[in-house]
Amino acid sequence: MYPWGLPLLARIKACPEDFVVDEIPATQPSGEGTHVWLQIRKVGRNTEDVAEWLARAAGVARVAVGYAGRKDRLAVTTQWFSVDLAGRQEPDWNGTVPDGVEILDRRRHARKLKTGHLRGNRFRLRLRAVRGDRQAADALLGRIRERGLPAYFGEQRFGHANLERARAWFAGRTRPRSRNQRGLYLSAARAAIFNEVLGRRVREGTWDRLLAGDLANLDGRGSVFPVPVVDAELEARCARLEIHPTGPLWGRGGPGSDGEALALEREVAGALRDLADGLEREGLDPARRPLRLRPRNLAWAWLEPDMLQLEIELGPGEYATGVAEAIAHLAETARSDPSA
Repeated sequence: MYPWGLPLLARIKACPEDFVVDEIPATQPSGEGTHVWLQIRKVGRNTEDVAEWLARAAGVARVAVGYAGRKDRLAVTTQWFSVDLAGRQEPDWNGTVPDGVEILDRRRHARKLKTGHLRGNRFRLRLRAVRGDRQAADALLGRIRERGLPAYFGEQRFGHANLERARAWFAGRTRPRSRNQRGLYLSAARAAIFNEVLGRRVREGTWDRLLAGDLANLDGRGSVFPVPVVDAELEARCARLEIHPTGPLWGRGGPGSDGEALALEREVAGALRDLADGLEREGLDPARRPLRLRPRNLAWAWLEPDMLQLEIELGPGEYATGVAEAIAHLAETARSDPSA
């Protein structure tokens, strides 16, 4: 749900080249150390498959391979991986490289690349078979560039029935088969509660403004601060996109908000009690996520009368498809892989 109508109909991901992702690293490898960092471009491959190939090629455990974030399978994506050789001889990577994988760069570093250690991603999306009001779409994209959009978790976060599997796990009917599966189920459960909170605030017109008791996020940073009372200065900072209201990533001990914001979040979580209780039982610490996504360097061009190209930079955990979904009813030619 968005606070405006969608002026377009379009298809997305007709081919991998329609969805290009380039990771923006938080640091560059130093050139020395026991970890080999490899910059890899992949097409039609998910991130975990590449990590498992690197582990096999190096003769190390899967845990010795790191990456900053999962990337979509149905796309052309570039990202860094790290492999801790721990004294082993470095293999000939190109001798075993699978189809759809290309090594672009290789350097040494002293540390493993950990999840979340990236500045963000650059995206280039092409929407095909576009129908609708192009002028209205241009105006809406301009508004989004200036004002942001609701930061819903996208379908990729939920994967193939991961939310249903999380519910079955929390109800005691099944269990995750691996640590990776556990993480996917917990992420889907958290995303469901967050999206419901955001949807409620979109309906009430408060997704882009502060409520008493909110935890406000400093734009571009992970830190938050409490807002017991919303004054004129805070309202002005929020209007300038310097700070954003946040929603809960549910965990034990409650969401951390207070007042009006807490009442709303508790009401939503109460309607999703099985998910909230399951997340608390699993011992996850609560966290916050901005309700508003601020796109950076958003640009667009009509390559053909029925083809729209979007270019955008987003931070970690932000979804480029969310920008497309905010302007168009989308049909995917092929579904995304949740483990990408």
